[in-house]
Amino acid sequence: MEQLIISLVSGAVGGNVAGGVLKNLNLGVLGNSIAGIVGGGLGGQILSMLGAGGLAEAAGGGGMDIGAIVGQVASGGVGGGVALAAVGLIKNMLAK
Repeated sequence: MEQLIISLVSGAVGGNVAGGVLKNLNLGVLGNSIAGIVGGGLGGQILSMLGAGGLAEAAGGGGMDIGAIVGQVASGGVGGGVALAAVGLIKNMLAK
């Protein structure tokens, strides 16, 4: 459960960072956050399906270690940024 929360929060942050960097794809704070949350959740789930989500259980008997937290933050942040970019590109294409 903690891993999902970390992925969602880091996805929201990643979406807002990507929106700040990619001004032409910016959806506003709420849009960036929603796209980031969705992307962060998907990124965390994909990482978990690939086997990297079980790092915490393997390393500490079920506890969260720093490597697992960093992995969840990275996957959530990247997933949030990618989702924002995809939604922003689709929005821009439909607006033309």
